[in-house]
Amino acid sequence: MATMPHVLLISRCPPWPLHLGDRLIVWHLARELARREHVIDLLAFTDNPEDRGDVNNYRDHFATVRLLDEPARSPATLLRRLLLPGSRFPRQAATASSPEMWRDIAQQVAENTYDCAHFFGGIQVSEYRHAVGALPALITPYESYSLYLLRALEFEGGLAPALRLRRFLARRFESWMYTPFGRRVVVTDQDRAELQAINPALDWDVIPNGVDADHFRPSIDQRDSASLLFTGNFSYEPNAEAALWLARDLFPRLRRERPDLQLWLVGNAPPDALRALADDQVLVTGRVPDLRPWLTRATLYVSPLRMGAGIKNKVLEALASGCPLLTTPLGADGIAIEHSRHAWLAARDDFPAAVRTLLADAGLRERLALAGRRRVKSRYSWRQVAERYARLYQSLASPAGPQ
Repeated sequence: MATMPHVLLISRCPPWPLHLGDRLIVWHLARELARREHVIDLLAFTDNPEDRGDVNNYRDHFATVRLLDEPARSPATLLRRLLLPGSRFPRQAATASSPEMWRDIAQQVAENTYDCAHFFGGIQVSEYRHAVGALPALITPYESYSLYLLRALEFEGGLAPALRLRRFLARRFESWMYTPFGRRVVVTDQDRAELQAINPALDWDVIPNGVDADHFRPSIDQRDSASLLFTGNFSYEPNAEAALWLARDLFPRLRRERPDLQLWLVGNAPPDALRALADDQVLVTGRVPDLRPWLTRATLYVSPLRMGAGIKNKVLEALASGCPLLTTPLGADGIAIEHSRHAWLAARDDFPAAVRTLLADAGLRERLALAGRRRVKSRYSWRQVAERYARLYQSLASPAGPQ
């Protein structure tokens, strides 16, 4: 590889704002790779007019940045790609969903000497594989959409015909969508297992997200004695559902026993149904400029997720902040934490008893907090994530090809 490895990053989204989890990984990965003297050119889709005004928040991580409007993908176009294998990976700009993206990719490849191309996203970017020509390429779809839909179906008890159809179609797409790439990456073993079950011929690397343990760290201030915290982007359905369950079901039972208990629901875009549940003990903040004051004050972080796929950045941030954590097994996907050692893992039905146990035992909370922070600090740094991607880039660019 060149002295300063050169990477073309083709992303489904820009790397800002950081309260959106898929953008967070692009921002941190690019920052760490730039520190390793990688040169990265960014081409990213955007569907938000505010994105173009946010470029200064990440411009220093990239040699060049170009944002393009995300194209509409009609059902007819998707159906044609599903039924006609020859249309799945366009060979020219005119047949791509975004001819502009195709042309920009081809121009970048023609004008630069890249070591590899990194596609970040699934259906949004995979169709542009042939636009980079013979350049080695890897793809990070982040998670399996089929797995996300499976968990949504399980939550609905399987009685959701529309979800079943969507999952059937998602599995068909995921059976071929990643085939032309030299390497493929997801963030959890659960996502890998789902994708390998769909297409056993494809190998997958697992590289989890990281957390900035210097940014998210414990405070010297004393924690509250009776506060439960859940954070997230509440425009994401699994987060909204979990928050509504906390406010409607769990908290009313608990505060009859603990009149001093408070519930803090902190994050972007809370739905009206959640805001309607706010009172003097249930705080619904909306987006806040900094999560750290909440993470360092709360008695207990509670994450009752029952839907979703991929790794949960909120869980990594809580652990790094030294906040005692109670979560479901699904909430711990992709994170090597053990029940009663690094965190408390419980099914949602067992949350009331688990909260009572943890609120009653300050020593237990302290042990979990210390062990949880040690675990994420040692295993989930963005530096480690960047090193693993750098090795993949090198493997792709080596004369022998992917190893």
